[in-house]
Amino acid sequence: MDGTVDYRILIAIAVVVLPLALWFARIGRQRLASSATRAVFWWIGSLVSIGFVALVRVSANMKEPPFGKFDLGQQLVRGTTLGLGVIFVFYTLIALEPVLLDGLEARSFVSFVSARLMRATKSGFLTVISVLSIAGVAVSSCALCCVTSIMGGFGHDLKRKILDNTAHIVVDTPGSAGFESWKPVLEKTREVAEKNGGAATPVVGGDAMASSATNTAGVLVRGVDIDTIGSVIKLLDNIEIGSFDYLVDPDKLLHLPETEIVGRGPGGEPYFKGPTFEMPSDVSPELRDALPKKEVLPGVVLGRELAKSLHVMVGDELTLLSPMGELGPMGIMPRARKFRVAAIFYSGMYEYDASHAYVRLDVAQRFFDMESAISRIDIRVPEPEKVAAVRPAVDAAVAAINQQKAGVAGYEPLRVRDWVEMNKNLFSALALEKIATFVILSIAIAVASFCIICTLLLMVTEKTKEIAVLKSLGASDGGVMGIFMLEGILIGAFGTVLGVVTALAFCLGLSWTGVRLDPDVYYIDRLPVNVDLVDYGLVALAAFSICSIATIYPAFTASRIKPVEGLRYE
Repeated sequence: MDGTVDYRILIAIAVVVLPLALWFARIGRQRLASSATRAVFWWIGSLVSIGFVALVRVSANMKEPPFGKFDLGQQLVRGTTLGLGVIFVFYTLIALEPVLLDGLEARSFVSFVSARLMRATKSGFLTVISVLSIAGVAVSSCALCCVTSIMGGFGHDLKRKILDNTAHIVVDTPGSAGFESWKPVLEKTREVAEKNGGAATPVVGGDAMASSATNTAGVLVRGVDIDTIGSVIKLLDNIEIGSFDYLVDPDKLLHLPETEIVGRGPGGEPYFKGPTFEMPSDVSPELRDALPKKEVLPGVVLGRELAKSLHVMVGDELTLLSPMGELGPMGIMPRARKFRVAAIFYSGMYEYDASHAYVRLDVAQRFFDMESAISRIDIRVPEPEKVAAVRPAVDAAVAAINQQKAGVAGYEPLRVRDWVEMNKNLFSALALEKIATFVILSIAIAVASFCIICTLLLMVTEKTKEIAVLKSLGASDGGVMGIFMLEGILIGAFGTVLGVVTALAFCLGLSWTGVRLDPDVYYIDRLPVNVDLVDYGLVALAAFSICSIATIYPAFTASRIKPVEGLRYE
């Protein structure tokens, strides 16, 4: 971890930030009573600003910890940076409040009186309630924004991993036996995909049982075309140990270099292949020939969790057993074939990493007794969100093929499915969960708006004489109602802006600095955060609307006060 910072950088930061701190002090002069308080305000602004910018520089220089390692010091530095950034934003918003009130005082009679009521500190009890009202709205809106971002982050992360590791459009048959004469279908679908900037590849798939020297596990075997699979799914990018070339040329697995990383330990420490045992030259030829020799076996690419379960590394042997059996002297026997681990991939999806194994297409066809057939054709489009624009062309191409072979005996029509259709239940559940969370946390904002109602009602009770005086001087009922509505709207607006902007700073900081998670415990290695400005806008609109509606009754009550009743006992 490299966290060193040149002192010249700190000096430059101080030169830039100190004027900002002086500006903080000037803004806070109207809000703060004593010179001692202003000095504290000034120094807090200076320290927070310098500390935040300096730690941002330190965090940027830090290197990511090795695989599987959790660097507590790095997380503390990044967490402190995030905290100072949130405080900095919060501090700035508080300092800007007097500027906004000054602008309101210069506009009209209603805004002038409302701003003066916001500044009033004569009634300490009402001031405390007003601050609590702002804090309640701020905390509620901040919590809603943060929860929405984190939930959206999980959904976005899950969606990204699904789209990276599966096809966007699949052409297959309803049965599991696959289909023959697949090359014309592949040519047609590939032509459609390439016209839209995508790609297509044939796949043979089936269930099998993997057995190593120490364990067994169920696997989903996928036979892939080594030339085109990389253009459809990100298998090549996800390989972290070994090489895809070992799948293409399994002979290289018998001659791995000594510095080749073949696996990793529980703490992420690398395991190297190490030196190869050399037979002494004085060993007799008979003994040399009698010793077992490694044979060239087809390669297989395993997911990280599957490799852990089987306790295998790159270069190790394992056996795959297919349920498609062979007829033997004892009846139907499962077909078994030995493979050698060529690579280990990590997709970030536990379900894929714990179950998927990739082999060459021709090897899978022989293994599953599908010499002239494939299971499906996978198609990738450049923009998955717009898959509906590409699918009609694929549907038309597949429909034309089905029509040509409609009279062929035993022909099973092909079908077309896209990722939206295949994952409909999952994404519908995520969307419903997000909506339910939004509604439930919006109730918290409604509860916080009750504080605004209480504050305005108490203020109306306390300011009855002042309201009567204003009315006797010519203020209309609508003007008095506007004063108290605007005051309540200001309280809700300050709370909403404070909460939403603080949440925005917090979530952006989380997305930039990252919160590392233990991948052995969670299926992800860092907390996903998705900052969607539309969601933040909806939260701000909902909070502002609820708080504005809450001001109607107290403001209406103030407008109904009669000057004679207000001044009778004065």
